[in-house]
Amino acid sequence: MTEQHLSPTSAETIAALRAALDGPWATARDRMREITADPALRDGPDLDIPRARARVLTQMRTIAATGWPTEVLGVDGDPGEAVIGIESLALASVSLMVKSGVQWGLFGGAVENLGTERHHDRYLTPLIDLDLLGCFAMTEIGHGSDVQQLETTAEYDPATDEIVVHSPTPSATKDYIGGAAEHARMAAVFARLIVSGEDHGVHCVLVPIRDEDGADLPGVTTVDDGRKGGLAGVDNGRISFDQVRVPRENLLNRWGDIDEEGVYSSPIDHRGKRFFTMLGTLVRGRISVGGAAGAATRLALLIAVRYAEQRRQFASPTGTAPDGGGPGETDEVLLLDYRAHRLRLLPRLARSYALAFAQNELVATMDEIQRDPDPDPVARRELEAQAAGLKAANTWHANDAIQTAREACGGAGYMAENRLTDLRADIDVFATFEGDNTVLTQLVAKELLTAYSDEVSDYGAVGWLRFVAETVVGTVRERAATRTVLQTILDRSDQTLEEGDLSDPAVQLRMFEDRAQHVLETAARRLRGADSVEGNDLDGDGEVDDFERFDAVQDHILMAGRVHIEQLILEAFSAAVEQTEHAQAREILDLVRTLFALDSIDRDKAWFLEHRRLSVERSKAVTRHIGELVDRLRPHAAALVDAFGIPEELIDSAMLDGPGTDPVRNR
Repeated sequence: MTEQHLSPTSAETIAALRAALDGPWATARDRMREITADPALRDGPDLDIPRARARVLTQMRTIAATGWPTEVLGVDGDPGEAVIGIESLALASVSLMVKSGVQWGLFGGAVENLGTERHHDRYLTPLIDLDLLGCFAMTEIGHGSDVQQLETTAEYDPATDEIVVHSPTPSATKDYIGGAAEHARMAAVFARLIVSGEDHGVHCVLVPIRDEDGADLPGVTTVDDGRKGGLAGVDNGRISFDQVRVPRENLLNRWGDIDEEGVYSSPIDHRGKRFFTMLGTLVRGRISVGGAAGAATRLALLIAVRYAEQRRQFASPTGTAPDGGGPGETDEVLLLDYRAHRLRLLPRLARSYALAFAQNELVATMDEIQRDPDPDPVARRELEAQAAGLKAANTWHANDAIQTAREACGGAGYMAENRLTDLRADIDVFATFEGDNTVLTQLVAKELLTAYSDEVSDYGAVGWLRFVAETVVGTVRERAATRTVLQTILDRSDQTLEEGDLSDPAVQLRMFEDRAQHVLETAARRLRGADSVEGNDLDGDGEVDDFERFDAVQDHILMAGRVHIEQLILEAFSAAVEQTEHAQAREILDLVRTLFALDSIDRDKAWFLEHRRLSVERSKAVTRHIGELVDRLRPHAAALVDAFGIPEELIDSAMLDGPGTDPVRNR
């Protein structure tokens, strides 16, 4: 690796690192830092479920009083700032972030993006001001990720000019719905719209579910889901409907309407395309979930790194700690001075940086598309795939990194007063809500293999598989690094993929691109060969049916989605490094970027070795380089977490009161 000499991190460098992380949303993030620093927005200690729920609702009213929701939400709002704001709330309280996301992001987003002027005029101001509390009733007991197969019906009755919402089976019950257990008065209900006996697919209808006193309205039954593994402040519940009647105007009719004559019409004739257009407008919620997971992870890593900078453990073999130690403790070593501890925390810190830069690019793309009155459909589908993949990457990383941070703090990390256990419990579910991560990763690969074709917008596994088998020949949709900044990196390096310096960003980019392209091409070839009976005939009948054909290649499809997203993440990181002008900040980010890239290669070392992208010696070099990188980043570890810009009021971890001040708490 090329030798670099870094001076101790200056305050100016930390500010430059923070500016790079904040990206184009610095003003929005600063505004949320001010808002979330309010002590009233922190999770209450040891609250039971009723009090935790009441507290979160009160906290939402505190946020509403700041004027922030009015400024950034609604049809004239700022999509990017709205996502940044919801994401930032996770630093104060994950329950608050989820509850706010349901109210303003999902329920409000349904009204804003699926409704028209009549709905905007009537509902947006009350829901933003919290005069109308709502919920987002999509998931059913029988159907979670497979939204197209929802069973709830919304049938138009021409005799009364009403829509009748009904749960025909127990599995049609809406479940895990935030707000459904207690606070919501109205639900945005996703149901199969039936007009004159014809099923037009899933649409959204606004259905009042409670009166002002909180009692269920006639035909509506709500049930509290009860205690969960986390998120005590969110009142999740179930809703079922028994022939509940609402006015025809309650249909959110941007993409499908029923006129006064009882005739259905839609600007999109194709049912599958209409469905995915509707869901695509709600992508903001999925992006917010990924961003919030990233924010919570950064907080956990900050706590763990700061603890490792003050906690001493075991005597040095030389009898003197590397840093000289404090009074009376020269023979004990700071946790972060152990390479093993650095290897636990710093690669995960590097991944958090990488994901933060990728998230910034995703939010910027979403902001541009949602401001466009006529967005390009291909760009919109690319956005949906990116949002799905980054949500999965962010939330999987969150569960891994927060757990590692907890373990890295030993027994202190297990104490609730130090925040890590609550963060771990609250973030756990992020891997499965707003889309199960495995399903979302599969969605990414599907989009790549079909090149965003409208011909397969029905998205059934069978139809999609047949399309690919018939159209994918020897190549798939190429995704070259077309951004000027990335091309500049590639152009200034002549090192080869096979022998180049692994610290060279161009070599890293080529390795990730080569892996993504190879996996995608071989996935396409496997799809074409999935008719083979050998190994694919699950039921032993001598034939391979459509499910068996699809199942036989699913592992490869999932890998294609995963490595594609990892390529996007590295590209975003590389672009951020190139755009950083401050010299020392850029040097540090370059090391962090290399640590992320090599850690990713190390995690997938089996693939690189099996496909001869790494020799045995280069594989060993990856391990050596990672060790060298965490050593070189050791002096900058505190600066890297300080650059997150998390207000001190939000860190609120008892074990960080100060080294040596309290031997009981600072254990």
